[in-house]
Amino acid sequence: MKETSRAVQFESFGGPATLNVREVPVPQTGPGQIRIRVTAAGLNPMDWYMTSDAETAARFGLSLPCGFGTDYAGIVDQVGDGVSGFVIGDRVYGGALSRAVADHVVVDVTGTIAVGGEAHRTPDGVDDRTAATLAIAGRTAAAALAVVHPAPGETVLIGGAGGGVGVFAVQLARIAGARVIGTGSAASADALRALGAEPVAYGDGLVDRIRALAPAGVDAVMDLHGTDTAQAARELGVPDRHITTIAAQVDGITPANGANAAPGALEEIADLVATGQLRVPIAATYPVGQIRRAVELQAGRHVHGKVVIDL
Repeated sequence: MKETSRAVQFESFGGPATLNVREVPVPQTGPGQIRIRVTAAGLNPMDWYMTSDAETAARFGLSLPCGFGTDYAGIVDQVGDGVSGFVIGDRVYGGALSRAVADHVVVDVTGTIAVGGEAHRTPDGVDDRTAATLAIAGRTAAAALAVVHPAPGETVLIGGAGGGVGVFAVQLARIAGARVIGTGSAASADALRALGAEPVAYGDGLVDRIRALAPAGVDAVMDLHGTDTAQAARELGVPDRHITTIAAQVDGITPANGANAAPGALEEIADLVATGQLRVPIAATYPVGQIRRAVELQAGRHVHGKVVIDL
């Protein structure tokens, strides 16, 4: 085996221009760890947010030199002492905070995304590119749904419905039996309809457009972009307890965090994908050598679906 492998790294914090593909020593497992040969890594807004500047990075425990990306999928190629439940050749997916865009990642089999990394078996019927999109966005959508808890027949408004978390949230709400209205640009309307949402344009006049679509009112709201949809929800008379945000905090409204998703939520989502009940739109894929271009696209926040890096 080669003694070095590729990893995307920062030598200084900042935007996509500070990312570089470097040759690094191949990591080795310790007790209780497995090594994954990464085949695909999914991008999330948190990836570039965490590494935008030194102060923000420090809040997440990151220091230079620093890796990049959190979601991954691949194949176990080394197993450390004391590990049971995984063997070489197993297909796995999961998260490893700010180090997933690399040929190899080592994770603790009892770890978490933030501490030690994590691994889950990839179900048959789920390809690696799709599996590489699940950990952050899937858990965050599940956590948001758990806050507002829509019932069958209720109407749910989702702000930023075409984004990386939105594509999961829309479908999970539909599976729960809810009607979904999703905000987005005019260009995203067809993509939202394909997911099962009724599209509505964001921006000035949003409240009036929602009233026209849902004259009987809205029961629950997930703002997955900022605060505009949450504020519109209040104007529509939705109680704060039925509103949640993921990208901003609003006094009186409970935010959703993927780290607080219910145990097993991620595996349930993977099973829904495997059985064809939930699909993950892949907006674009890039080879690792085009990491800067991929992050620029993803950071623009106008992608309808997920961006994935192939390794």
